[in-house]
Order: sequence, then structure tokens, then C-alpha cells
Amino acid sequence: MKQESPPTHLDVKAFAQAASAIAGHDLLSKYARLVQETKGQGADRTIDWSARGELRTDEAGAEQVWLHLTVDVSFPLTCQRCLGPLDQAVCVQQSFRFVGSEEAAAAQDEEADEDVLVLSRDFSLADLIEDEVLMALPVIPRHETCPAGLKLSVADPDFEMASPEKVNPFAVLAKLHSGKDS
Repeated sequence: MKQESPPTHLDVKAFAQAASAIAGHDLLSKYARLVQETKGQGADRTIDWSARGELRTDEAGAEQVWLHLTVDVSFPLTCQRCLGPLDQAVCVQQSFRFVGSEEAAAAQDEEADEDVLVLSRDFSLADLIEDEVLMALPVIPRHETCPAGLKLSVADPDFEMASPEKVNPFAVLAKLHSGKDS
């Protein structure tokens, strides 16, 4: 039986002030957009995640709220080379700095190395986990070496032999044209 995950909505500032850490093991089925990405496969797979809050002081002596996220999952996809099943390991290790407003986040996110998010008393950790896994997925999933041999030709050699001889549609016109000159 799977153990139930801790609550995933956080008061981010209180979480960071307490230097708290939580971890969980969720079924993939809990994340609708991830299930959609897998076309319903692997809904019983487990996503392992952990989050840790931290307060840091910047150069000016101001308090900064940070959240460090780690996510591990084996994600079922389809190889775009051989069209066979592919288990894609996805590992996310990301740190986020929180600021007081949407405007400040937008202004600072362009210049910062870390991701900048808006501080919230009801922050959805589950949405953040789902977003980060989706962004970590490969654009074109494929095996390094496909397990089955690939058919690299586009034509079937038996196809040419099976097709009847092609009739020239202009042959009738040629007969009519040759009949007028006679």
C-alpha cells in the first residue's frame, strides 16, 4: 500500500522560516497533465519528491525566501524513432526564490539565474512539481539504441510487382489527335 503524501499547499514564507522539509510519493494519476502526456499509461507509477525551505540574506541584508525541489520519476513515453515503449527517467533539482509581487517576479526573473516566483500563503507544490516534470521531458523522446531493428526503407519491394501496369491518361487523347490528321 502506498503511503499518503504530506499536504502539498504551503505557506512558503512560514515553511522557509521554519527551515522545513517535506517529502512524498504520489501516483502519477494525481497529476492530470502528466497522465495526459503519457496518454493514460503508467498512472500507477510513483513520483518521488521532496521540498526544503530556506531563508537567505542578500547583499543588502534583506531576507530572501527559497524553496528547493527534487523530483524523480520514470515516465512512460513512446520512442519517436521505433514507436516502441520508452521509460524516460526524469530527475529535477531546482531552486526557487520568492518575491512579494507578480511585477517583481517578472522583472527579476529575466536577470536571475534561479527561477523567481510570487510569494503565497497557499502555494501549490503539486502544480510546481507537475510543471517542472513537464518542462524536463524531452521534446522528442527516443531510445539511445532502439531495442528492435528499424525499417529504414520507405518502399516495399513487393509493392512495384503487385501494382498493375499504369495506363497513360493521355493515350486516348493521342488516338483522337492521330485520327484527325489521317
